[in-house]
Amino acid sequence: MPPSFLTPMGYQRLQDELEHLRTVKRQEVAARLREAMEDGGDMGVDLDAEYEAAKNEQAFVEGRIQELEMLLANARVIENSGNREVVDVGATVTIKEGRGSPEVYTVVGRAEANPREGRISNESPLGRALINHKAGDKVKVEAPGGSFEVKIVKVE
Repeated sequence: MPPSFLTPMGYQRLQDELEHLRTVKRQEVAARLREAMEDGGDMGVDLDAEYEAAKNEQAFVEGRIQELEMLLANARVIENSGNREVVDVGATVTIKEGRGSPEVYTVVGRAEANPREGRISNESPLGRALINHKAGDKVKVEAPGGSFEVKIVKVE
C-alpha cells in the first residue's frame, strides 16, 4: 500500500476517530447486539431486523477500524514549513484561472481531501498538475470535464 500523506491535524483526527471506534462505538454496537439477541427469538420481524441492522453496523465499524489502522500504519506526516518554492504535499497554493478570483488550496493526501474546505488531494487532477511547479508557472490541468489552465500566484 502506498504511503498516505497526512497533515499533523489530519493524523490526529484519524487517530481520534480510531480510538472512538475502538472504545465507544464497539461497545455501543455490542450492547445493541446483546439487546437484540435477548429480545429475539420468534418475537417478530422487527427484532430480526434490529439484529440484522446491528450486525451490519458491527461489520461497518470493524471495517472502518481496519481501514484506519492500515491508513495510519502507512502514514507519512507532512509539515507545512511555510517556506516553499515548489508545490508539494502540505503546501498552500494560491491559483488564478483566467480573470477569475484567486483561489487558495492546501494540497493534502487523499484521506484528508475536502475541496469545500480548500483541501485538495495530491492525486486529484488539480493537485497532480500543481505538484513540482512554482509561483508564476502556468499549469494545464487535465480534468474529467475538460482541460483548463491556472496560474500559480503564491506557494506557501
